[in-house]
Amino acid sequence: MTASLDLGTAQLASPDLLRSVFRRHAAGVAVITAPGATGPVGFTATSLTSVSAEPPMLSFGVGTGASSWPAISRAEHVGVHLLGDHQQELAATFARSGADRFGAPTAWREGPEGVPVLDDVLAWLVCRVVARVPAGDHRIVLAEVILGDPAGAGRPLLYHQGRFTALRD
Repeated sequence: MTASLDLGTAQLASPDLLRSVFRRHAAGVAVITAPGATGPVGFTATSLTSVSAEPPMLSFGVGTGASSWPAISRAEHVGVHLLGDHQQELAATFARSGADRFGAPTAWREGPEGVPVLDDVLAWLVCRVVARVPAGDHRIVLAEVILGDPAGAGRPLLYHQGRFTALRD
């Protein structure tokens, strides 16, 4: 037996509807970084997607009003970091407006192409930006992977129902 849809509770498209639906979608948490004119920039992203295996390519979304957007809009290379469940505070720091994202206790180093690479993550990639596609108040950034390291230890950090969480067995 299949449950019937209650179309009487359906809502017209709106920013609130989209946010409400995607709060129910558990997503992995990543931090995107880039070199900036006045220092490194970065932000927490849950919109990371694998796009192509050949060539290896990914995408992520970034709001044009975000403090990181000016640097991301000009960056030739970006860093992509998959966070572990032990990194909720790091995720919150990179999500918070006005935070000193690269100050202590954030541990990082300058990596290839000048990209900031975060320490102790599950995996990281350095990617060459190949396109920035307009999408409403965001841009979808397409980036080709040039190198990375998948060898970090731990389990992934997730974002669900408006908070960071971990997988449960």
